[in-house]
Amino acid sequence: MSTSNPAGPTSTAGDLFDREREDWRRDPRIAFDAWLSKQSFRQSSADVYRAQWGQFLDWLTLRNKHLISVDMPTIADFVSGLEIKKPQRVRYLRLIERVLDHVREIELASTNPARFIAQDGEAAWRNARDNEPTGFLTSAERALLVAHLFSPVTNLSPGQRWRERRDRALIAVFLGGGLKTGEAASISVSCLNPGSAWVTVESANPALTRRTRLSQFAIAIMDAWLAERRLTELAGNLVFPAAPSGRPMHKATMLRSIDALVDAAGVTKLRESRASPQTLRNTFAAELFENGVEPEQVGQWLGFVQPVSSNRLHRAWKTWNDQQDLTEEEDLNAGIA
Repeated sequence: MSTSNPAGPTSTAGDLFDREREDWRRDPRIAFDAWLSKQSFRQSSADVYRAQWGQFLDWLTLRNKHLISVDMPTIADFVSGLEIKKPQRVRYLRLIERVLDHVREIELASTNPARFIAQDGEAAWRNARDNEPTGFLTSAERALLVAHLFSPVTNLSPGQRWRERRDRALIAVFLGGGLKTGEAASISVSCLNPGSAWVTVESANPALTRRTRLSQFAIAIMDAWLAERRLTELAGNLVFPAAPSGRPMHKATMLRSIDALVDAAGVTKLRESRASPQTLRNTFAAELFENGVEPEQVGQWLGFVQPVSSNRLHRAWKTWNDQQDLTEEEDLNAGIA
């Protein structure tokens, strides 16, 4: 009678991993192509990632570095030396982080040097000269957008009507509650009550669950949407479903909806930069700063873990506000002249 070898499956898995690890050691470019083929990326995205990875490998080669032994300072030097904007630097860094997670999957995740750099809010790589400044809506832009949220919803089919109400409510939770897109996509109806100023923003980590306070206009817009949602009998528990079936909204759909409403409100004509959900979230904080709310409290409502984040946003708002005052003064002087 034959006996099984308990170590057999483990050894086979180990051999497979060792062979793949050796592939990364011998030719990280070909190994990357093999890894990339297993990911669910569009062809256009895969081509971009392949080019980014090739640039990183070329940079390592010029400095006699190897992927297997790459360390934090080396990755930081590479990212900070890229002549691109900060969001693009982040994409490079996330790609390197993801690949190194795969290559080093038998090690502790905390040994991934790219993650340390990505989590360092004060890292030098973030200081890109051509980064766009933190964006806010002006008081006129905000007023236009809020006024549009209260405009009549007429001449729409039932399907168009509930989506219009939903999208207006999305604006409300960004501009009047400071939520992120991911939070809005996953928030459930049990997290808020009609007429209440408070919204519970849940997290997989209970310690990070928080409450944020809705502005008065946002309460009214949310109430109108929740009433429409009940009337339409949409399935599921999500506050912002993508369809009557209750499935969650995709971020791209959410962004298109916000862009359409911002444009319909006439805000696009007043500004060059995009009024994104992040811009609306920043404007929520700006309104609180304007009303004398302490940065620490604002940070708690926004979900910042570190006080440095709320203080940084507060400084960005003060700088932006000073620039607005200077622009108004220049316009006034030009009019007098």
